[in-house]
Amino acid sequence: MLPWFGPGARPLLSYQVPEDSLGTRCAPSFALRGGWDTGVVNTLIDTPFMAEALRRGWAVVASDYEGPQSRFLDGVNSGRGVLDGIRAARDFPAAGLGPTTPIGAWGYSGGAFATLWAAQMQPRYAPDVRFAGITSGGVPADWPTIARHADGGVQAGLALLILFAVARNNPADGVLELLNEHGRAALAEDAAACGSDLVPKYVGARADDFSTVPNVLGHPVFRVATAAQELGGSAPTVPMYLYHSTTDDVIPVAGFTDLLGRYCAQGATITSLHSMLPTHNPTAIGEASGAMGYLADRFAGVPVADGCHSR
Repeated sequence: MLPWFGPGARPLLSYQVPEDSLGTRCAPSFALRGGWDTGVVNTLIDTPFMAEALRRGWAVVASDYEGPQSRFLDGVNSGRGVLDGIRAARDFPAAGLGPTTPIGAWGYSGGAFATLWAAQMQPRYAPDVRFAGITSGGVPADWPTIARHADGGVQAGLALLILFAVARNNPADGVLELLNEHGRAALAEDAAACGSDLVPKYVGARADDFSTVPNVLGHPVFRVATAAQELGGSAPTVPMYLYHSTTDDVIPVAGFTDLLGRYCAQGATITSLHSMLPTHNPTAIGEASGAMGYLADRFAGVPVADGCHSR
């Protein structure tokens, strides 16, 4: 509710919390409306970034982009959720926004997945939503590699989150048929779990212990199912600032570098940063000012050079 003294209309930031969940108790709306449960942790971690946007006088919308079925790892569903959330905020009379509102979007990790799917889909699904700029960091790309990297280690719950999500979201894809009795029981038991629940629960677990086949994370059926959720099928038409730690311990940097190449080959306008800050979570904090600054420049109408440039 702060007054807006900047040039033009008050900006709107669509902020994507990394929901990373199989149940709605992990949705940002639950936390932001005062819910208290272990599932609110991701939203609470991200509230300082949303608060800084509000301090600047920007309007902020944080959508439950996974939807009422909590479809983690569903790009189209997530993209629609982000874009529909922007439309809802822009058209909400009390917000004082409108057709001239400059729009930005920002997400890190799972939030980057939703943000960039929305950016890819915008020209077809929401041509009325005109982005001024996009920022995303810790970008998930190459899902099988992410899962294999986590499998058997302290982040093994992430591998199982990925496996369970693709098995549940689209049973016809065949991944559900790869789960053994133990895997189906775990899927049922964890049907409302957040990633923040699964990581401590399954430290050291192996995905193959939940599967009827060896090397389930490399199985062709799993690879086809996750391939449908990969970013890079089309390049967003909006200027973007994308960043990733070179030593990311959750999402290997090679997938990010490959995604940059695919976007740039399709004519995207990107300022990219391979951050020297260590690992996944510290980079989320340490590089936030750069992401925020990029959005501020786009909202202010500062021009950006076409093409791909590294920082």
